[in-house]
Amino acid sequence: MKLPPRLWIWVFLGVLVLVVLGMVLQAIQQLQWTLSTWLPYWMVGPLMLILLAALVVALAQVGWPWLRRLRQGAAKGPGKAAPAAVPSSRREAAQRNLGAIDRTLAQVRDAVEREALRQERQRMEAELERGDLVIVVFGTGSTGKTSLIRALLQELVGEVGAPMGSTTAASRYRLRLRDLSRAVILEDTPGILEAGRQGRERERLARELAARADLLLLVLDGDLRASELEVFEALAGLGKRLLVVLNKCDLRGEEEERRLLGLLRQRCAARLGPEDVIPASAAPQSVPMPGGRPLQPEPEVEALLRRIAAVLHADGEELIADNLLLQCRRLSQASQDLLDRQRRSDAGTIVDRYMWIGAGVVMVTPLPGIDLLATAAVNAQMVVEIGRVYGVSLSRESAQDLALSVGRTLAGLGLVKGGVGLITSALSLNLPALVVSRAVQAVSAAWLTRVAGRSFITYFRQNQDWGDGGLQEVLQREYDLNQREGMLRRFLETALSRVVEPLQQRQARRLPPRPGPRGAGAAEDRGNPGR
Repeated sequence: MKLPPRLWIWVFLGVLVLVVLGMVLQAIQQLQWTLSTWLPYWMVGPLMLILLAALVVALAQVGWPWLRRLRQGAAKGPGKAAPAAVPSSRREAAQRNLGAIDRTLAQVRDAVEREALRQERQRMEAELERGDLVIVVFGTGSTGKTSLIRALLQELVGEVGAPMGSTTAASRYRLRLRDLSRAVILEDTPGILEAGRQGRERERLARELAARADLLLLVLDGDLRASELEVFEALAGLGKRLLVVLNKCDLRGEEEERRLLGLLRQRCAARLGPEDVIPASAAPQSVPMPGGRPLQPEPEVEALLRRIAAVLHADGEELIADNLLLQCRRLSQASQDLLDRQRRSDAGTIVDRYMWIGAGVVMVTPLPGIDLLATAAVNAQMVVEIGRVYGVSLSRESAQDLALSVGRTLAGLGLVKGGVGLITSALSLNLPALVVSRAVQAVSAAWLTRVAGRSFITYFRQNQDWGDGGLQEVLQREYDLNQREGMLRRFLETALSRVVEPLQQRQARRLPPRPGPRGAGAAEDRGNPGR
């Protein structure tokens, strides 16, 4: 029977203890025999007891911390979150992501945004159980998207032939393929690259539908122009399976069709295989017949239909699973972004509060040296509260150590002196020297608190990591950001009302009343000789 590693460790420790204990007992017996040869018999017993007691105390002092750490480790072991098992399928991975989304949304306070994400999450949960494959037909206006769907369904759907694209909203049609257990939904989308506000809105809707599709069809009627190439890259970048359809092949000869197909396959080679660029004629033009009715050729979509069927038969389940997982990840990112905005707002409010708390302390008790502003700028309680916003519980000692490291770095990088110089030049006020000194120190402390606090927000946002550049880079970046003209101006406007004006009022109350002119007093005395 194979023993677990932890049990082997305990067996080894037990054997080691027995060996050491045997050696100690042998040493004690040898010591007792040696003492009995030098001392009277009645003194050997008490002396051995004293030596044994000292040995026990020494062993306890050495071994107890180790045993306590061992017990703490054993206590933590069962409580640790076991490494998450690798999902057995993409569907299981999507279900796990939905669970993570629920936990994130539970922390979001904004009811409107939370409800919108919750509804999207419920839609995706229903998608997990759906039985249809969704193909979205995507393309510029009037390339023949609706005609292509009509040809595939072999029935007339939608309006066909209107200029600049006739589809103004999404339309869904059901298609059955032989030997495919799932139904196929063909979804027609509004055209893209159309002018005006309505065109932009239709394009937004088309892109949103494309993001939810299992398979994309990009319909073209010629070579990829620069604007269409951007669309192709955007669709290929969604991580979906994509087929490119060269429509209206009946309008060009066979040689021109081969040239265009070769050109398209060359342009798409980095993203698609040549078999995924397919020619089609969704609505061939009628052929005039002398003395009779024009001949209407049948649509030529067999190659496209065969390719769609081959892709769905081979990869249909994977397409659905990939799409669901991709949508789950995007929704998870959206919910995380929403929570991040909430946390940044809450943490920013904490920083603003401690900014003016620090400024008020400096107003009452000016600091003896400029470098001590670094200490005033970083408050350990501020660190604790910011950490709590991000779900991190810090002890007072840990927060103090973190605050001190930031304070020392502020001073070491010269940012304290630089900040004081910046505030001094900005506060070009005609004030008494005492007011100027206190105002500069108080406002500088507030501004440096802002720099430090914003740096802590970055630290906690990055899962308690300063990043590749370390603490110095984060502080320098926040320093540079907060000295920009717009941000500095808004800060100083608030500082004037919170710091400078109260200092002026205090100073005015402390100044004695100005004495009148000497001449006026003398004239008054001369005019009243009886005084």
